[in-house]
Amino acid sequence: MKQHIPRPTVLVVGLGGTIAMTLSAADGAARPTLSAEDLLAAVPQLSDIDADIETLSFTNKPGASLTLDDIEELARRLRTTTSERVIDGIVVTQGTDTLEETAYLLSLLYQQDAPLIVTGAMRASYLAGADGPANLLAAVAVAASPQARGRGVLVVFNDQVFDAARVRKAHSTSTNAFTAPDTGPLGIVAEGRLRLLAAPAHQPLPIAAALTRPARVALYTATLGDDGALLEPLLDQVDGMVIAGFGVGHVPASWVPILAKAAQRIPIVLASRTGGGTTLTRTYGFDGSEKDLLARRVIGAGHLDPYKARHLLTVLVRSGADHEKICTTFAPAGTTPEGRG
Repeated sequence: MKQHIPRPTVLVVGLGGTIAMTLSAADGAARPTLSAEDLLAAVPQLSDIDADIETLSFTNKPGASLTLDDIEELARRLRTTTSERVIDGIVVTQGTDTLEETAYLLSLLYQQDAPLIVTGAMRASYLAGADGPANLLAAVAVAASPQARGRGVLVVFNDQVFDAARVRKAHSTSTNAFTAPDTGPLGIVAEGRLRLLAAPAHQPLPIAAALTRPARVALYTATLGDDGALLEPLLDQVDGMVIAGFGVGHVPASWVPILAKAAQRIPIVLASRTGGGTTLTRTYGFDGSEKDLLARRVIGAGHLDPYKARHLLTVLVRSGADHEKICTTFAPAGTTPEGRG
């Protein structure tokens, strides 16, 4: 007798963004108005996927207006939902402006077996060649796949599957906007099915402590000719700082005493502004080099880009992590053997 296997249940959560936008009659400009149910109605091919699909319209904002509180509350709600009843996969639709950031933040906060897939659209539904329906279809297929279970948060876009820690938005308008500079995609969606080709080198460990402490963590980018005069007062106003340094983790020599002093008080993380590659630990030794900064309590981000490093540092500071805990968390997260000098 053939064993009955229940159909997986996929929850589609709408946050807004271009995928949910329609034209305003008042001025002819795009604004998010479509609910999660509306998005599903535009994709009749979803009936070909062997899954029961539920919806949740969580909010309806442009990606640029999403907040850390929004994503923290979303993660909390999804944790509760998946613990109370059987959900086999989750799809979150949102604006692409911040998709690479929210996906990584969710990977730090969600931590359930049911995969969480983040997707969106570059072209709104009223435009020729709108990509939202195809991206939603592929995302639901991945969320329903047994291969995705236990793999945390993934980004599905243009039939490609990306690690939340590596994905970057690399083009402002192209439907092929998302990439992973160091690794490429983990897999693809073909013939309606997930085909995994690789696995992430590191998946975030659960942040066990409650995020009860208020924290303001800034991101400051090194640029030619910046003498640090604007950086110094900013450091006095924050609880943590990510520096997007030149190349493998370099800053102007004039910044060194400013950063060294601040690093005694708050955690400072050094990332690369390049968008690909890693910070180094001991190759260069001049003032403002990676070796110099790491010796002054600055923490290396490794392969984590500045945007993701900021979210990891924010979560750690809000959880009350001390300097040692932050160092030991950043090293594997950035896939580096050392988080500091």
